[in-house]
Amino acid sequence: MSIFYKIFFFACFFFSVQFCTAQVVSPVPPDTLRTIEIISARSQRQITKDSTVFQTLAGDAKVKQGGTLLMGDSIILNQLTGIAEVFGNVHINDGDTMHTYAQYLRYVGSERIAHLQKNVKLTDGKAILTTEDLIYNIGTGIANYSGGGKVINDKTVLTSQEGTYYSDTKDAVFKNNVHLVDPKYNMTADSLRYNTEFKTAYFISPTHIVSKDGIIDTNSGSYNLETGNAVFDSKSSFKDDKSRTSLSGDKMVYEGETGTIQVENHAKFVDSVNNIMLFSDQMFINKKNNTFLATRKPVMIFYKDGDSTYVAADTLYSGLRKYDTVENNIVTTVDTLKNDTTKIKAPVNKDSLSFDARLALVTNNQVPLKDSLKPLKDSVQGNSVASIKNLDSVSNVRIDSVVSKMKNAAARVDSVAAANFSKEKKDTTTKPAIITTTDTLKETTAVDINHVPKDSIRYFLGFHHVRIYNDSMQAVSDSMYYSTEDSTFKLFGKPVFWNDSTQVKGDTMHLYTENQKAKKIYVFFNSIVINKTKEGFYHQMGGRTINGYFKEGTIDYIRVKGSPAESIFYPQDDDSAYVGMNRSKGDVIDIYFVNKELNKIKFINDVDGTMYPLKQIPPDLKFLNNFSWEDKRRPKNKLELFE
Repeated sequence: MSIFYKIFFFACFFFSVQFCTAQVVSPVPPDTLRTIEIISARSQRQITKDSTVFQTLAGDAKVKQGGTLLMGDSIILNQLTGIAEVFGNVHINDGDTMHTYAQYLRYVGSERIAHLQKNVKLTDGKAILTTEDLIYNIGTGIANYSGGGKVINDKTVLTSQEGTYYSDTKDAVFKNNVHLVDPKYNMTADSLRYNTEFKTAYFISPTHIVSKDGIIDTNSGSYNLETGNAVFDSKSSFKDDKSRTSLSGDKMVYEGETGTIQVENHAKFVDSVNNIMLFSDQMFINKKNNTFLATRKPVMIFYKDGDSTYVAADTLYSGLRKYDTVENNIVTTVDTLKNDTTKIKAPVNKDSLSFDARLALVTNNQVPLKDSLKPLKDSVQGNSVASIKNLDSVSNVRIDSVVSKMKNAAARVDSVAAANFSKEKKDTTTKPAIITTTDTLKETTAVDINHVPKDSIRYFLGFHHVRIYNDSMQAVSDSMYYSTEDSTFKLFGKPVFWNDSTQVKGDTMHLYTENQKAKKIYVFFNSIVINKTKEGFYHQMGGRTINGYFKEGTIDYIRVKGSPAESIFYPQDDDSAYVGMNRSKGDVIDIYFVNKELNKIKFINDVDGTMYPLKQIPPDLKFLNNFSWEDKRRPKNKLELFE
């Protein structure tokens, strides 16, 4: 066989093998999920430019990729690259859940990413996002803008320079110049996350919130714009310009419906009207009735003219007493502790009053103290505790025990006041107009009905381990009542008062202050005054009641009454040497002080006494029956109250 035939035979065999191989290989089916299908158009053309084939659609043009429809006035489609450009009245319908509108769209089918420009609008049926430039990843449901945008959700409008919207979770994250406007709230922040379904804003940077209730500044937390419930996790503050109060703490929980705020750790409350500051590690504030309950080492500070008085207790409660209207010589007062009113008509005979009305006079308030304290449990539970227990991340509070202690203290107040009235002399003098008292031991006086206080008066209740500290005075007791109306402390349960080297004790004590200094003090039952000298002697005067008066915060004069009143006094000669001990008794004892030291004692009626030389004083007569020098209970400085 010639060489020609061999070459020819080999070539025929090679091409036949190639042909057979081509016949058995199946073609690759097209990817229908990535292929952009032409659905409809009024006109359709195919053009070739630079060896590239384009499909052009005009007039209600519509194409589809998977479950996503792209619509517009005209479409240019490159099937080779899977890129479509849509012009005029662009509409993307993504599975009938998300709808996007614009005037221009560049769609990359391989990545399912839409680049939209001019009058862009994205909506999930509830919230609407508008911007001029948007990148929308249809595959992930994430949309981004960086040239300024706006989200409208019902009546809430949120604008920012940059933003990201997550269609699956209905969350939107906004950055740079974030501003949220709502009928109830106005928020500004550098960054903010907002859920369009639950209408909740999540704070992820310093945020400033303005509402009808006040101004809030926080760094992190959440705020439901629909319910008004909020949780502020970081150091946050609340300021109310109307009531001139402010509040701050490490964590705050706010319930919009009840107006209740719970603060945890480093809580601080400031009342600029009454010049009061309160610190504690747990605090409950009711914005609707302006009450607060503080626990976990609360300390309250009264400040004025550069001087301060510090008050600490296991529990501190405060509310506002408002004087409402005066008609026909009848005053009606409303107490924030109860939904009730008490009316006292004129003319009034003190002895003809009921026990509750008489108790109201003792406490310098028109509403009886015992009745106003009884509903405290319901008030606190309904407004401050029970309602916010439903919120997340709120510490449980065993408020029942606190309320029980409050009621027990109130019962002691009743018993003391009742005993006081039973021993008072009857006064049948008829008093005109409206009655009030500024001094429990003075006659009840008339008040001009045209000058009844109209402003709110804040009062305070302290329960267990009450301690009071001022540079010029200190006091301790089991419970306390204080009112800014007359700056009076009413102390119950083994109260003790100190002024320099003088100690005053009794069952019940009323301490009147002025400009943060003691002005006068009244003590009821088992009363005793002890003045310790530099040499260690104890002058003692005891009786049923004590009336003490001060000058510039220093004890000046004390009157002791009793059946009888007793005294132990160490007189001095002209050289200031002690000559002995005088133990005497009488109906009344007047005590005079000079330079903070006891100077003179005066006895009135049925005086009986004995003088003992210093070396002949009987040991069992050196002290009165209820003597006890309680310097260990005395607060030595203001820092002790914070321990």
